[in-house]
Amino acid sequence: MIRNIILFFFLFYLVEGRSQQVVHDRKSQIRVEIENIMNRLDVIGLAVVVVDKGQIIYRESFGYKSFDTYMKHGKEPLRDEHIFRIASISKTFVATAIFQLIDQDLLNLEDDVNHYLDFHVANPNYPDVPITIKMLLSHRSSINDSQGYFSFNHINPEKGKNYCLCYNDYAPGKGYQYCNYNYNLLGAIIENISGERFDDYIEKYITSRLKLKGSYNVERLDRALLVPLYKYDKKEKCFQEQPEAYKSYKKLLENYKLGMYASYLSPTGGMKISAGDLAKYMMIHMQNGKYGRERFISSKSEKLIRKVVTPEAAYALSFKEYQGLIPGEKLCGQTGGAYGLFSAMIFHPEKKYGFVVITNGCNSIAIDGYQDLHKSVIKCLYNNLIKRER
Repeated sequence: MIRNIILFFFLFYLVEGRSQQVVHDRKSQIRVEIENIMNRLDVIGLAVVVVDKGQIIYRESFGYKSFDTYMKHGKEPLRDEHIFRIASISKTFVATAIFQLIDQDLLNLEDDVNHYLDFHVANPNYPDVPITIKMLLSHRSSINDSQGYFSFNHINPEKGKNYCLCYNDYAPGKGYQYCNYNYNLLGAIIENISGERFDDYIEKYITSRLKLKGSYNVERLDRALLVPLYKYDKKEKCFQEQPEAYKSYKKLLENYKLGMYASYLSPTGGMKISAGDLAKYMMIHMQNGKYGRERFISSKSEKLIRKVVTPEAAYALSFKEYQGLIPGEKLCGQTGGAYGLFSAMIFHPEKKYGFVVITNGCNSIAIDGYQDLHKSVIKCLYNNLIKRER
């Protein structure tokens, strides 16, 4: 009996030891491959997270949080708790909030947006064709960013002298053009329906419920944790810091008017969050609208938010479909790019694996619709951590 027990523990520790060695070898291989990618693309800092079956199975930060643009070398190392402005992945938070309101029967996808705005929005070439909530979510509103999108004065016919230029020459619903203005308008709609400031709503009903340290309001975050962003100048072959990424709107927030100033909080791209916390948020959409026992949106809404409505752009309602990222796999998610940052939050909703990849600056280029950085890093993570387990 004792001999059998000793044999059992011997075999257990032997298997456990081999398992730990395998994990160590894989992490070492990932580090080698990612450092090669970083060297090839002049990456300053890189945060990566891998999720599989509802668990974070890998999380690592490489390179530097900050960079000396004169001496051309990194300074403070990047750490897991550091916070990035994630650009257009922010749009998925807006869509999640919209679908929460839909689940409460407070609005519908086919509603005219003018039911919820304090200024009139209509394409002057097609004044009788309503612009709907769904059109804003899917970038089929016929609105464009040509006049800017950080103020509603551009599109407000009472204040914008050139408001007509904010619209394309096709009817709402009849064409697709990616447009940041759409999501700033959705931020205003969230405020007018909920009666809460946009950043307050997102924190109250999404980030706080997940216990995440993320916000659209830079004043609510520890500035020491914010990762500076650096844009690569291809002509000068150097990086330039972009301080506007974390611009303060503190004075405007003191005299805030719901429904009119949401654009200053940048619903379209202003979420600031760590890679690990973004991965936890991603799991809501990997798990049919739930995280653990908490439901954030209904399963019906989760299906709609990821259903492609513009096949030629593979665009759904804030999410995109990705078929060329990993051969043979149909993935879902969103990417972002602004101020030199490149971010990706991409997952397989059926197989339950996903990736978060964020850099604060690199010399990446788009290849076949994907950033070289994202494609290379996700391929590395998939081959080493996901493919081998299946």
